[in-house]
Amino acid sequence: MRLLAFDTSTDALSIAVCQATSGGPAVQVFRGAGGAAASATLIGSVMDLLREADLQLRDLDAICFGSGPGSFTGLRTACSVAQGLAYGADRTVLPVSSLLALAQNARTQQGDSARCGCITAMLDARMDQVYAAIYAYVGSDWTCLQAPCLLAPEDVAAWSQRSVDSQPQGFDASGAEVWQAWAGNVFEAYGERLAAPPSVACITAAPDALAILQLAPTMVLAGACVAPEQALPLYVRDKVAKTTGERALEKADKAQHLAGQVPAGGAEPING
Repeated sequence: MRLLAFDTSTDALSIAVCQATSGGPAVQVFRGAGGAAASATLIGSVMDLLREADLQLRDLDAICFGSGPGSFTGLRTACSVAQGLAYGADRTVLPVSSLLALAQNARTQQGDSARCGCITAMLDARMDQVYAAIYAYVGSDWTCLQAPCLLAPEDVAAWSQRSVDSQPQGFDASGAEVWQAWAGNVFEAYGERLAAPPSVACITAAPDALAILQLAPTMVLAGACVAPEQALPLYVRDKVAKTTGERALEKADKAQHLAGQVPAGGAEPING
């Protein structure tokens, strides 16, 4: 397959292009600054990498991108670029969960020593929270055990244990030992607050374009590609800031409470 992949869900930008050659898969990679910087450099870097690979957009089988969760600005950038490139070249798009790409990256770091495993993947969501999901793999096949969600660091251990315990024992029918790991970029920031079990490996990892390329062929063959207009970011945190109206209502509620007119929380809540 000929594939383009990029990820801007963290503070790092990564782009990769893969194509089959007589000598095996050939991969070109670019890495740079993510976040706000990615919006200025992503398209130019993609086109440069395609030229190095002697490919054009219309030569690709799919355009793959890290769909989130992650940096709000980064996800919007990746999604809009993937849609724009796909529209222009009449290609399909493959959204890949950034947490699944992180899990794949962690697995790759461990080599092929474990045929089956269960990985709790985590990204720092800032605001004293983490994005988390749990994935299991047998061979090259991945299964999502728990979809991406938002957690306080102190809640991860109990949430992860409940999720793993709820699965049928020995999801690998061959009876092979199941390797378990926590992986992500959260260990330095939250440390002991995560309360990782001693028996579980903790691996520093992040999503990147190479991991997306490793996942993409199986996903493409499984029919996971979508039309450009259906390629959307995965937002787990729905709201980061309150609207002007919400702040005004909150201020009025507080003023009424201080005046002794109504108890705190008396204002009608707003669902956003």
